[in-house]
Amino acid sequence: MSTENPQPLWQPDPQRIARAQVTRFQSWAAQRYGAPADGGYAALHRWSVDELETFWTAVTDWFDVRFSTPPTRVLGDRSMPGAEWFPGATLNYAEHALRAADTRADEPALLHVDESHEPRPVTWAELRRQVGSLAAELRALGVRPGDRVSGYLPNVPQAVVALLATAAVGGVWTSCAPDFGARSVLDRFQQVEPVVLFTVDGYRYGGKEHDRREVVAELRRELPTLRAVVHVPLLGTDAPEGALDWAALTGGDAEPVFEQVPFAHPLWVLYSSGTTGLPKAIVQSQGGILVEHLKQLGLHCDLGPEDRFFWYTSTGWMMWNFLVSGLLTGTTIVLYDGSPGYPDTGAQWRIAERTGATLYGTSAAYVMACRKAGVHPARDHDLSAVQCVATTGSPLPPDGFRWLHDEVRDDLWIASVSGGTDVCSCFAGAVPTLPVHTGELQAPGLGTDLQSWDPEGHPLIDEVGELVVTNPMPSMPVHFWNDPDGTRYHDSYFATYPGVWRHGDWITITARGSVVIHGRSDSTLNRQGVRMGSADIYEVVERLPEIKESLVIGIEQPDGGYWMPLFVHLAPGAVLDEALLDRIKRAIREQLSPRHLPDEVIEVPGVPHTLTGKRIEVPVKRLLQGTPLDKAVNPGSIDNLELLHFYEDLARKRS
Repeated sequence: MSTENPQPLWQPDPQRIARAQVTRFQSWAAQRYGAPADGGYAALHRWSVDELETFWTAVTDWFDVRFSTPPTRVLGDRSMPGAEWFPGATLNYAEHALRAADTRADEPALLHVDESHEPRPVTWAELRRQVGSLAAELRALGVRPGDRVSGYLPNVPQAVVALLATAAVGGVWTSCAPDFGARSVLDRFQQVEPVVLFTVDGYRYGGKEHDRREVVAELRRELPTLRAVVHVPLLGTDAPEGALDWAALTGGDAEPVFEQVPFAHPLWVLYSSGTTGLPKAIVQSQGGILVEHLKQLGLHCDLGPEDRFFWYTSTGWMMWNFLVSGLLTGTTIVLYDGSPGYPDTGAQWRIAERTGATLYGTSAAYVMACRKAGVHPARDHDLSAVQCVATTGSPLPPDGFRWLHDEVRDDLWIASVSGGTDVCSCFAGAVPTLPVHTGELQAPGLGTDLQSWDPEGHPLIDEVGELVVTNPMPSMPVHFWNDPDGTRYHDSYFATYPGVWRHGDWITITARGSVVIHGRSDSTLNRQGVRMGSADIYEVVERLPEIKESLVIGIEQPDGGYWMPLFVHLAPGAVLDEALLDRIKRAIREQLSPRHLPDEVIEVPGVPHTLTGKRIEVPVKRLLQGTPLDKAVNPGSIDNLELLHFYEDLARKRS
């Protein structure tokens, strides 16, 4: 693997390396904390995992984390699960997120963009004022530390204000995007029993208005713990009976009061996709998120007060929470509320141009869609401000790297990153001082002892293995909601290798220290003992212009056999004839492995996804194994349930 891409696609120049925050951090930590002064990022990373407590002390010092009560130590119990970070410390996440208001009151903290693509700024002073007003009103409503506050909101400034006001009072934030139906929202919110619900009357997407007032009425009926509902009139309607008006709660001029909470105090609840059951309600802490995101955004993404940070996301995906944390580094964050491809596929590039984004993040799927649609970002837009394009959601195929390099700029830092909702951060990805090799993530993150393991728990280099993390990260869940004895949390990550986090991805760590992600290990393709990730198949098959999207499933048969169908959603006008079949098989045979040729290639009306856009493989596998639809999948977690009937019918015909 490490010999495939000997020449980097991109190499940072010496000036860029010198001015990167991680370079300055390393020199400073060498003087103050004994970090290695030489050896570059690899040496710094080794030190950060070998001297875990010293490293995290250095991070809190470098970023001037304000502990109102200092910690008694860095790590109490370091076993996983259950590692105890900065015991005794108290602080507040929202206080840190609003710090730049002290020195940059009139500069934009937020740039809000809708489908008109005209950015509207919210200054640091205005953001701080609204958070102060809303926090005072939440306290007046009886919201106390630990109470859950929920948002059924799109990616708009009101959502950021509501999150920060909740954190300021020590409440626990949780959100869903308004394209989620009532059942999907209730599957999430009913678990955590919120006392306040912030909600819109509707949203705009794809040039249309979508009225959500009926869904909101159902949420109010089905969430008996609600003490207050706050109406955000995005479509201009009046507040329904019994609801409070957003403007009334944010019109005051109170200075924000920041509740000083323990380091491990819950900040928010995120949810797994929940494709095969109730979504896991993942609780992360104020302190853990604060220090992990300062490290990730400040050192890895190299963000600071001069930057503008745009990531295409919705409030139903962890990347929204990550985006909001851009405020921690004093960065202006760009909130885009609308369709990723409206009025045309190149829409996100136009937003990057108009907002002066320096770091623009999107999904690998969007990059590949732009490539297929013949979008020319640099030809059609002034992207001179963009220093880095980052992608996540799924592995960025090599063709995606090459397209960004060719169509945006040859001196472009391309950061493919991989992490998870489970830690609301990245295990591997962006490093501003390292080269980028096609198809590879630059390196594991600082403080993250990322390894690839075989089934016996032996580390592998240049071989495919399980993604594991062998030491605790501050943003790992403090617990799951409604998991009193921790069984569900333990079984989700620690059942395979005791005391070690197993994430459920196949990865290769190369001899040069970069990382390749091959897709989910729980939907592995295993032919004659040779394992392959589904992402490798998608990368090859979807290069063919006739294939819009694909889905590959490997199914163990009762007779000991193995059936591996490849489902293809064709581009308009394409036909699955013998010639195309032949080209699909030839591409897999020549570029991947003759063992992983599909047994059948089947045309489908579409590929089902989770609500955050990830292909669902395990539920389809269960359907094809004969599991009834209502047992194989949680219907509220799928973007288009109708598509699953095709796979259900196929299973019936095959049985």
